[in-house]
Amino acid sequence: MLQITDTLSLPLEQISLSATRSQGAGGQHVNKTSSAIHLRFDIQASSLPEELKQRLLKIADQRTTVDGVVVIKAQQHRSQEQNREAALERLRLLIAKAAHVPRTRRATKPSRGAKAKRVDSKTQRGRVKTLRRSVDD
Repeated sequence: MLQITDTLSLPLEQISLSATRSQGAGGQHVNKTSSAIHLRFDIQASSLPEELKQRLLKIADQRTTVDGVVVIKAQQHRSQEQNREAALERLRLLIAKAAHVPRTRRATKPSRGAKAKRVDSKTQRGRVKTLRRSVDD
């Protein structure tokens, strides 16, 4: 199970992991080992709650395809196991980001005291500027 939040978890059977060869410079061993991990996660076919699926699809992320499949390639580590953990962590962070529902903002008005304080500070500032002017003879 991939633990997303305290109350939300995802079965690993819904995540497809495959090993591929890493890109970039390596050495003698690089062409023989498959240390990069290619993670695929189908949002629609998952057991996530429906509203979470919709928020996950709405996130404008280049890792999500038009079909609603999250594709993550992890290749920053030399070992396949570390890349696997990194890919799962990136998926967990993406789903956790979609799981967070921001509080709705309620429009408020400044109190009468706050308005008066603002006007008083403006008049005080105006007095200071007036005192800076040169005195006419």
